Parts: sequence; structure tokens; C-alpha cells
Amino acid sequence: MLTILIVFIALSAVEIPIVDLIVHRWPAVRIPLLILGIWGVTWMIGLLCAMLMRPHTVGPEGVQVRSGLDSEVPIGWDEIASVAISRRVDEPKQRRISDGEYAERVQDETNIEIELEHPIAIRLPGVHPKGGVHTVDRVRLWADDPRAFLAAARPFLTAGS
Repeated sequence: MLTILIVFIALSAVEIPIVDLIVHRWPAVRIPLLILGIWGVTWMIGLLCAMLMRPHTVGPEGVQVRSGLDSEVPIGWDEIASVAISRRVDEPKQRRISDGEYAERVQDETNIEIELEHPIAIRLPGVHPKGGVHTVDRVRLWADDPRAFLAAARPFLTAGS
């Protein structure tokens, strides 16, 4: 996801002056397209910064499942039964919460599955399609490097056994 976002930012930044050269004779078209192009690049840079500043984390307290600045779901090690690499592609319209599963997808894909010892309550902000408190027994997420994620989690999982 990170690479794709960087490519889109670069292409959009190159697109702005090209479109400006094409439509520079028509100010009524040029100005809205410039505003839209600059707004789009600014938004994508903000999304990139949010992804870089707030990734999913693995630490002594547990796993923090994050979605940029939007949401954060903490899961303690005493609540986690297992962590595994498990790639799954979902339907684009499928909600993030369904059948006791919370999925924090990137481009409708997840590659890490966290099975929980028992159902836990998680709180999603109102901006999610199903904001509020939900009970889940499985969490799926996308990690850019799933093997590194699993390696970081392994010491904490074996320490609890």
C-alpha cells in the first residue's frame, strides 16, 4: 500500500503542471482543476503521513491495530490466542465488522489473523460504517511486512504459554 500511495502522489504531482499547460487558455477550467489537483496531492500526502506516523504496532502491552489517525484498537497479550499470516481478499463493500470479526483492510485485503482467547469489546469511531462498541473474537489486518509482524509478536506469545 505504501508504494502504491507514493506512486500516486508522484503521478498526481506531475499531472498538475501537465493539465495546467493543456488548459491554461481557459481560466474557468484551469483554476478549478488546479485547486482540485493541489487538494488531491495534499490529501494523499496527509494520508501517507498518517500511515507512517501511526502504523499497527507490536509491543509489551499487546498489539495496537490502527487506521491512520482514524482509529486505534488495543489488544492485550492476555486476550490473544494466536497470530498467523493468513492472506484474504474480501468483497469491496464488505463491512469491517461482521460475524464477530474486525478487519482493518488495505485495498480489501488482510494478511494477518489474530485469534482471541475470548470475545472482547472494541470501540470504533463514528466515521466507520459501523461505529460504536462491538464484540469480536477475531481481528484481521494488513501489515506491509507480515513476517516481521509475526516475528515481533512471537516472543510475547511464547512468554504467555
